[in-house]
Amino acid sequence: MFSKFESIMNRFFMPLAHKVDNQPHLSAIKAGMVAMTPFTILGSFFAIIPALPNMIGLKNPISQFILGNADLLNLPVKLSIGLIGLYACMCIAYQLGNHYKLYIPGCVTLSTFSFLFIAASFTKDGALEFTNLGAKGLFAGMIASICSVELYHFCKAKNLTVRMPEGVPDFVSKSFELIPTTIIVGGTFIFARFLSLELTGQLPPDLLTKLLAPLVGSMDNPWAVLGLNFAICTIFFFGIHSSVFGPITRPIMVTFIAENIAAMQAGKELPHFYTAGASSAFFGFTGAGITMGCVVACMISKSKRYRKIGQVALFPSLFGINEPILFGAPIILNPIMFIPFVFGGAIIGTLPMFFMSWGWISKPIFDPPYVGVFLEGFLTNGDWRSIAANLLQFVLAVVVYIPFFKVMEKAELQEENKSVEASKDIFNADDKEVLDGLDLDF
Repeated sequence: MFSKFESIMNRFFMPLAHKVDNQPHLSAIKAGMVAMTPFTILGSFFAIIPALPNMIGLKNPISQFILGNADLLNLPVKLSIGLIGLYACMCIAYQLGNHYKLYIPGCVTLSTFSFLFIAASFTKDGALEFTNLGAKGLFAGMIASICSVELYHFCKAKNLTVRMPEGVPDFVSKSFELIPTTIIVGGTFIFARFLSLELTGQLPPDLLTKLLAPLVGSMDNPWAVLGLNFAICTIFFFGIHSSVFGPITRPIMVTFIAENIAAMQAGKELPHFYTAGASSAFFGFTGAGITMGCVVACMISKSKRYRKIGQVALFPSLFGINEPILFGAPIILNPIMFIPFVFGGAIIGTLPMFFMSWGWISKPIFDPPYVGVFLEGFLTNGDWRSIAANLLQFVLAVVVYIPFFKVMEKAELQEENKSVEASKDIFNADDKEVLDGLDLDF
């Protein structure tokens, strides 16, 4: 049965996954959203600072400095998380323009120009508002970047450009080349803004937010996240990296962490649990599939080979790197390990997110970089119960993996014993006959 399932995965799903992973627009979105990581880390870090006076008291120099410079310390949040939609638009345009070998400054400026046409809103005094340039405008920024670069690519292919004479510096000719493209792109997005306001009375970011609400809102349900994590573990088991889900999950994670930070600053209840930090700290605890259970089983094994694999895999696993155990045990494409890796990994990896949804653990406000297990979970929300949840995951992973590992260990010990017995007998039959014919006293 497993062979048939593997055959189906290799025949149908793997080619589809590779096509999705190599599709230029989805690849650009995935790479562009990964580029947002420094901004989310910076924004979430500075969002925590205003809460420090409540933690350490008001009557000390640190708290007084924070309270006296609240506007300054809030600026990194506004200029990172508050403009995440604009930054994502620029980064996606860069990635897609690079794929088409276009003039990169032109791609970035055109996409920014396009996004502002459909997202910009103004106060009564004429000042630009940030409302649609942050998480709310993220999906509009993705669409604007892709459409503007595609229009640029079309104009380039159809020679809708201004050609400068030879001898003109390249940067000058590139700029003049963009004039017709800029007119076409600008006209297209002005019309899109006009059409959206006339038909719906809303700007495109507001309209997209409503249209995508069911998709985005579904990830506030831990059962939906469990289904997603089960799919990730399944394709990972067959050697397909989970990054194929990146174009779908990354924008939602960025939106959720931005909305959590905004809610925290406003003194409101945090709305979301599904963020990049929470996913890495809990679903990725010691690596996809929670493979620390297999590492521990290897380290206490009677088999010399497995003990060595466990020792090698231990340290990387503490930082979420589990390739040594995935390919050393192996776990990947090993029928014995399918149940603990796929079912166990998905359920144990999602369990703390159920706790967050039920209010047992605080929801995340920070997407920390890789800092190792236990500490990463604590940094996502500053809640010591995250460490307890990781400890529970650790225990459950060991309990789930050991029974299946014992099946592998039994077969390995039989092979090792055969090897030992064979090594004891270094003489073949002819050698023994010769030795028996000799009258040797040793």
